[in-house]
Amino acid sequence: MKVLVVGSGGREHAILATLKRTSSTPLELYCAPGNAGIMSIADRVSLNANDDEALIEFARTHEIALTIVGPEAPLAEGLVDKFDRAGLAIVGPTMAAARLEASKSFAKDFMQRHRIPTARYAIANSQAMALEILNTFATASEPVVIKADGLAAGKGVVVAQSRGEAEQAVKDLSDGSLVPAGAANRILIEEALQGREVSVLVFTDGRDYAVMPPARDHKRVGDNDSGPNTGGMGAITGQSVLDEETLERITREVIEPSIKGAAADGFPFRGVLFIGLMLTADGPKVLEYNVRFGDPETQAILIRLQTDLFAIFKAIVAGNLSEVAVHWSDQASACVVLASSGYPGKYETNLPIHGLNQTADADDLQVFHAGTALGPSGELVTAGGRVLGVTATAATLEDALEKCYGAIDKISWQGMQYRRDIGRFREFAAGKC
Repeated sequence: MKVLVVGSGGREHAILATLKRTSSTPLELYCAPGNAGIMSIADRVSLNANDDEALIEFARTHEIALTIVGPEAPLAEGLVDKFDRAGLAIVGPTMAAARLEASKSFAKDFMQRHRIPTARYAIANSQAMALEILNTFATASEPVVIKADGLAAGKGVVVAQSRGEAEQAVKDLSDGSLVPAGAANRILIEEALQGREVSVLVFTDGRDYAVMPPARDHKRVGDNDSGPNTGGMGAITGQSVLDEETLERITREVIEPSIKGAAADGFPFRGVLFIGLMLTADGPKVLEYNVRFGDPETQAILIRLQTDLFAIFKAIVAGNLSEVAVHWSDQASACVVLASSGYPGKYETNLPIHGLNQTADADDLQVFHAGTALGPSGELVTAGGRVLGVTATAATLEDALEKCYGAIDKISWQGMQYRRDIGRFREFAAGKC
């Protein structure tokens, strides 16, 4: 059975590794375009993840039984719709459903329409309108959140602590210095919620769903949650992340209304729905939707999966997810991201990576590649901002973290940076973040 995974990061490496580990069906795995680490478990296909026609042609000529989309951009551009029209099986939401991530204003209106708890917000169609809204939205000393409406690779959100910071964020988003061109054609202004963040992901076929272990991401680049936001510097799962009572409330007030609301609005959601939440004093409130697996949450979550992932994906496409019992280990897990010096800003590439041969993958410890490539002599080199995701599982979170950091001690390259407090940062540890 041939399977194609679209994407090139740590998330895609984790999906492929989990398919190989859990599948009861012999699988022939492909990845487009992949990375150097993925080569050990899948054939790399030299196709851009956004080249829809080339991907369709490859899937057709190579008789791919199932395609799985990792990143958000191809989903937002309608890759699933095109595969559907070509009669090719694919896992992911349609272009209409992908608007839940592709447009934050669309998502906020969706939440309001279906009475899903979220932060108070306003939408501005221009920089001038956003600056005008700020005058009445909050006092000059109140924090507010400024968001680019479109896709911004996880970097289109600014938590402004004052009016001056908010105004500067509006200007920076509008002039394109923070996000890709066009991402901030509309700007969202939200109240700054207080509480602890958590991510809850679900598999869904548009009607039924299976909840994954809740995760907590570490967005800022530096220890003690310092520095700018990134795509994610690490993630944890385990009993300390979210209690059962709160998860039941999230299921009742957020997950089920989201799935039912999408169907009612005419775009049944099929695939992986990622819900970012803030646990406030008034209860859980939605910060954002993602319409695919997160990164690095995927690495920390899928290492705990005990069910055949290929069977789950097939059931999503067939619309019979309720027939698959999805099981997870009761252990905790952690993923620590190793990044290039300068990330999330400018960084150097093509730096030799040392020590990976001393950290062989096992069931409880895996190193997922994100930004890696092969150098001229076949040596492993850096090729991105986030380079590796060292991931482990154990009976306790502290034991999982010890495995991660023990492996990290063996890995190096010039300028390698990582957070030394993943899962240990005092507010994460105390459950206050």
